[in-house]
Amino acid sequence: MREEEIHFCPLCGSEVTQEERFGRVRPVCPKCDWTFFADPKVAAAVLVERRGEILLVRRLNQPYRGDWSLPAGFIDAGEDPVEAAERECLEETGLQVRVTGLLDVIADREHPRGADFVLYYRAEILSGDLHAADDADAAGFFAPDRLPPIAFQATRTFLERWLGKMEK
Repeated sequence: MREEEIHFCPLCGSEVTQEERFGRVRPVCPKCDWTFFADPKVAAAVLVERRGEILLVRRLNQPYRGDWSLPAGFIDAGEDPVEAAERECLEETGLQVRVTGLLDVIADREHPRGADFVLYYRAEILSGDLHAADDADAAGFFAPDRLPPIAFQATRTFLERWLGKMEK
């Protein structure tokens, strides 16, 4: 939830005011002194390679419907980020993977419903048959020099960094 969406205190129900707290203006309850702190949204993505190609899924939903992305999704509260990355890959592609390492972390919320941080993991396929599911309508492997339109700036940035390291 964003600060501009907070109108009432969840503890006592009073209407909040905007006050300077902890270095910035935040919603504050004038009655019980509760202060709103927005929690960041965090997503996990996986880079899966097979014979020099990378796994991508085509987005079924907005934003960026029809563009492609690495298998990815939000990390649930209390969920291990590695398990979230593996879960999202299975949900979107039918492939069970094992995360083998953290590759990058990119911070930048590019749309209101987006993640503040995306954790990019490398993963290897353990089992399964590739098929699109959940919020993807297509899935496939692509050569790094023949990628389809990529949905998110964070993913484009990650792929540029990763490809740059691969070329060295």
